[in-house]
Amino acid sequence: MSFDRLDRFHTPARLMVLLSGSGTTLDNLLKHIKQGDLDATIPVVIASKECLGAHKARDAGIETHIHNGPLDPDFLDECCERCEIDLVVLAGYLKLVPITDRVRDRVVNIHPALLPEFGGKGMHGQRVHQAVIESAKRGEVTESGCTVHFADEQYDTGSVIVQLRCPVKGTDSAQELGDRVFKLECRAYPQALKLLIARNTNAHRDE
Repeated sequence: MSFDRLDRFHTPARLMVLLSGSGTTLDNLLKHIKQGDLDATIPVVIASKECLGAHKARDAGIETHIHNGPLDPDFLDECCERCEIDLVVLAGYLKLVPITDRVRDRVVNIHPALLPEFGGKGMHGQRVHQAVIESAKRGEVTESGCTVHFADEQYDTGSVIVQLRCPVKGTDSAQELGDRVFKLECRAYPQALKLLIARNTNAHRDE
């Protein structure tokens, strides 16, 4: 199976969002959907713990599940089937997602650095930005940014869909760099999802 062989997506595309924290990425996606520039809907959210993002999802009227511990592949498949999910969108989800036959080539993630650098297990949030700053001080990098990529069986190794870049400044703190990168994330994720939806449409254009 590959992405271009997936069945035709629904109109609007149906997204499952997985999160672990404040839900800022969920907020951003809902904003773009409401504005009409992302042709999608979010029928279900799975959170790895009770968190602000889960509260936001419930407040938005989205079916919300708290799934502690490793995500059960049967539970993931059941939710995807019942909610007719086209794409699984990781939004600050800190656990490794089981790549079952049902979700293969459908899981996308956003990472706050320019992969393949500064990725891997444990590399999230401020840890990433601090690592980039330390690398910049050694003269190894001058830029950071964000990467939207397909998720596979390992952390941060799937093929890249969209990357956006910004400079690393000599005076940056991890928070300052993180704020700059997050502004890019708010553009990059909707952009990547629109590209994938359009790519799926084009793959089925002659049907």
